[in-house]
Amino acid sequence: MTQRFDSPVSLRRRRLVSVLPAAALLGAAGTGLLSTAAGAATPAAGQNTDPHVDLSKVRLRVATYKGGDATLLKTAGLADTPYTIDWSEFQSGNAMIEAMNGGSLDIASGSEIPPIFARLQNAQVRVIAVYKDDVNNQVVLVPKGSTIRSIADLKGKRVGYLRATTSHYYLLRMLDEVGLSFNDIQATSLAPRDGFAAFNAGSLDAWAIYGYNVPLAISQAGARVLKNANGYLSGNYLYYGHPSVLGDPQRRAASADLLVRLQRACTWFSQHQDVYAKVLSAELRVPEEAIRSLYRNQSQARRVTGVTAADIASEQQVADTFARAAVIDRHVDVAPLWTDTFNAALADGA
Repeated sequence: MTQRFDSPVSLRRRRLVSVLPAAALLGAAGTGLLSTAAGAATPAAGQNTDPHVDLSKVRLRVATYKGGDATLLKTAGLADTPYTIDWSEFQSGNAMIEAMNGGSLDIASGSEIPPIFARLQNAQVRVIAVYKDDVNNQVVLVPKGSTIRSIADLKGKRVGYLRATTSHYYLLRMLDEVGLSFNDIQATSLAPRDGFAAFNAGSLDAWAIYGYNVPLAISQAGARVLKNANGYLSGNYLYYGHPSVLGDPQRRAASADLLVRLQRACTWFSQHQDVYAKVLSAELRVPEEAIRSLYRNQSQARRVTGVTAADIASEQQVADTFARAAVIDRHVDVAPLWTDTFNAALADGA
């Protein structure tokens, strides 16, 4: 049965994404990519592909966004798994990390940012694969008729964003590039729905936002893109796994199969974008044209890949930026979060 997690943010989630956590960092466990929460070596890449593992009784608890992986697999004809998937719908990667740390999720996904806060909290989370996707849909918008022409013009202005998300990160970098910081703007953290309302009401001079809100704000409110995040974001979105999955041969094999299915679904998507836009339009209640406009402007093709040193370095840059800006209260080494357990399966799938 699908669960929906769209209630108000819990106190526990607030603690997870706040700058206040004082828990010690995860202990260094092993070297390089191979580590687990218990400090034991992660199973070698390729062990998860054993064809003799019986998956018929395996249940994977997997997070999805509305219109996300569950919809993609079904639409691509790849949902006929030999194991059972219990899908749970979430609205953010931060909420998924909280649920995974609590032991109620096996696989989830989100940006590079939630695992950084997970690392601060000693959370039971590993990064198991990378989802390469668009960054042109992450932008700073200004209202119709605005006199703001550059990021430097945001000094003293009311700017909406969402804390501990990609919009927080790229806004920090854009401001820093012109010699400004969050102290130089009137920054207000708003959930996308609240940000859209505030922007349309004229309460914001600029809005750092992403996804379908961008074409909707342009078409409905005459918004103008001041700057997009290409060159500031890596385009890396991550798949997270609970460490217990890595040590269980059956769940590990099922997880490898799921990642390969998602990899193949991305290939299907590249060839059937109009079909998928129609499906998403009905599910999300967003005009097809708004969805297609994002697809036409993608910075890179969607794909799922194994873990590389460059991917780890990319997340480390995000963590270091947040540390310098005091978004987090200390330096974070992200490398121990990552595992190459599924690299062989994904290489074979590709």
